[in-house]
Amino acid sequence: MQGSDGERGQFSGLRAVFVNTTLKKKSEDSHTRLLVNASANIMAREGVDVQKLHMLSHDVPPGVYPDMTDYGWERDDWPQLWQQIEAADILVVATPIWLGEESSVCRVLIERLYAMSGELNAHGQSVFYGKVAGALITGNEDGIKHVAQTLIFAMSHLGYTIPPQADAGWIGEAGPGPSYGDELDDGTRAGFDNDFVARNTTIMSWNLMHMARMLKAGIPNQGNDRNALKDGVKLDHSASD
Repeated sequence: MQGSDGERGQFSGLRAVFVNTTLKKKSEDSHTRLLVNASANIMAREGVDVQKLHMLSHDVPPGVYPDMTDYGWERDDWPQLWQQIEAADILVVATPIWLGEESSVCRVLIERLYAMSGELNAHGQSVFYGKVAGALITGNEDGIKHVAQTLIFAMSHLGYTIPPQADAGWIGEAGPGPSYGDELDDGTRAGFDNDFVARNTTIMSWNLMHMARMLKAGIPNQGNDRNALKDGVKLDHSASD
């Protein structure tokens, strides 16, 4: 699928980071990785600089501070990972579903993103302003929309812009069954030929790119410049009639 102008590379200059929060220690064992690849490949073909991070390949302890070695942990790789996430225009959080919720590793990621919420950009806004975010979810039980609303709210609250239809996912039949990408008896791979998953993943990927390009110039800082508000700029807020 190409853009309306039919040209590849129209989104060159954008950076995207996909963070896989699977519980699998090895990235290659992750079913979530396969759905990440589907979206990442769309973006890469359009010129986006794509990076993929596998959380469990790094030591990232739980916590709500930028560097947890300041709070008793011997090692914390988050400051290095944060440099990659901060430099990206697009963040996609990918998680499996367990017991109807995102993975515990995903919660750690959200906590560590929250740890950076005090950081400001050059316009005095949240460091997440002018960036877009989406979510990819896999599993074989219901819960895609529940997990998506949790993640998308968290990222919106931090300051990310959420484009329309910025989530996609795969779930098989309820109960034990094939995960995304598992080989089936007929030789096909579970989910790969599912039109619903393919459509939603495509829409999400394109909307993230479109919105990221639109926001490249940033969001105006009138009314959201924290430095100005801290310095006593008059607020329009009034609780009176």
